[in-house]
Amino acid sequence: MMNGPSLERRAFAALLCGSALLAFGPLLVRLADVSPSASAFWRMALATPVLLWLFLLARAWGWGLARAEGGGLAPRALLGLGVAAGAFFAADLAAWHAGIVRTTTANATLFANSTAFILAGWAIVVQRRRPSATTLRALLLALAGTLLLLGLSARVAPQNLLGDALSLLAALFYTGYLLVVARLRGGVSPLGSVALVTLAGALWLAPVAAIDPGAFWPGDWTPLIGLALSSQVAGQGLMVFATGRLSATTVGIGLLVQPIISTAAGWLAFGETLSAAELAGAAMIAAALVLIRRPETST
Repeated sequence: MMNGPSLERRAFAALLCGSALLAFGPLLVRLADVSPSASAFWRMALATPVLLWLFLLARAWGWGLARAEGGGLAPRALLGLGVAAGAFFAADLAAWHAGIVRTTTANATLFANSTAFILAGWAIVVQRRRPSATTLRALLLALAGTLLLLGLSARVAPQNLLGDALSLLAALFYTGYLLVVARLRGGVSPLGSVALVTLAGALWLAPVAAIDPGAFWPGDWTPLIGLALSSQVAGQGLMVFATGRLSATTVGIGLLVQPIISTAAGWLAFGETLSAAELAGAAMIAAALVLIRRPETST
């Protein structure tokens, strides 16, 4: 059986890998030939049977990812948390997917990843957790690094305001999702949690996608299948596993791996030149991730 530090190291690795996979979501949404709401629905709907199959397989083989850790909550309460988390996540996806196609990729990434700082604010204001000096330094490094990494390509323009606002709204919904999932993970296994939330999210998104004026049925399923498997099954599966083990601030800063991956993908795929400021920003986010781990491992 794994001890606490070992589980935390695995959770931190899962956080980084999950966040990296989520970085490819905007590209797949843009490639999909359906409306933004429909792409959000198909992401959840296609992932649901895969996650349920993995959950049943893991239970049959006795894998830890299907084993609940216990949290003293009644089944009805756990179901309610799952439905609430699904609602938050459905709202996040609906806003995020709509924002992606109404603003620049840099703007959407910048505003959507403000979750990192909203989570930190929640821990300070609501949970009354006084941050250590190391945590504050990590947050400041992460903020400065994000602005350097994306600030040059992000721009404020009247035609982008709606997409920017939707991306910021998505960050608020995603914050609520992560906070509810952290509570849900107290009594439901990682695979059980993500399967329940994904099913609930698909049910919430179905009527929204049905009334969206854009296309519902895709002509090309490839981007949507890729979105379901990479962003939902793998990406969110790893994020849910990590959320049950790491602090809100650590999870928030871990999400900032996404702009690093997005920038690196542009460099590798399109030959985009990385400026000194962008390289410095990526290095500062990496330094923030190293700093934020110190309080977690020293206790």
